[in-house]
Amino acid sequence: MIPTLSIRAYTKKLNSHSHDDYHQLVLPVQGNINIQMDNFSGKVTVGECVVIPAGTTHGFQADEAARFIVADMPALPEHLLESDVHVFSTTTPLLSFIYFVEKQLQHQVDKAIESSILDVFTMLLTQQPITSKIDPRIRAAQSEIFDNLANPLSIAELSKVACLSPTQFKVLFKTNLGMSVQQYVTHYRMEKAKALLTHTDLPVQIVAERVGYNDLSAFSRRFSLHFGLPPRQFARN
Repeated sequence: MIPTLSIRAYTKKLNSHSHDDYHQLVLPVQGNINIQMDNFSGKVTVGECVVIPAGTTHGFQADEAARFIVADMPALPEHLLESDVHVFSTTTPLLSFIYFVEKQLQHQVDKAIESSILDVFTMLLTQQPITSKIDPRIRAAQSEIFDNLANPLSIAELSKVACLSPTQFKVLFKTNLGMSVQQYVTHYRMEKAKALLTHTDLPVQIVAERVGYNDLSAFSRRFSLHFGLPPRQFARN
């Protein structure tokens, strides 16, 4: 079987079946889907992926307006098959790529492009950490962080986005993501800075500002500590 990616819609009527010769991944791009199978029963929404191993009987139902990218794959990265987590939160790169896939599949039929898309999709899956479903309140805070890396991100502001007290927010954040809020923000600021330095010709000062540092020296120290090299080592000439 050749792996495929497609856009699907389902109905509110519960349907049930299995696929003996391929695994299936379902990634919502609009709305959510209710999945029932031996090791999981519940809702899967945007920013999440459900893994349905070959031969697994599963039931599913969704609102007709919901849309999903479905990957039918004869093989999966080993860590996906071995994990006992059947629904995981997607990384930002994978979620962004899924939105691109939706647009591309709606635009045209091109076997060469679709083959390349599958290659990239598989590579992103290989890099995808398997983490349990993230609390929607923490996911809201994640979105706020990703969208505002250039701005101050205080616990007070983020906890309001999550509709939690600052103390509750810090505890729930670490429980869901395995690191403190500050560690998480710093990690993504540094990763974005590295990408900007590597893939654009922006001056280091501007890159620092884009990730929330007005003090170039403070940015350089933090970047060097994070990557073991100063930012100018990554900057394009």
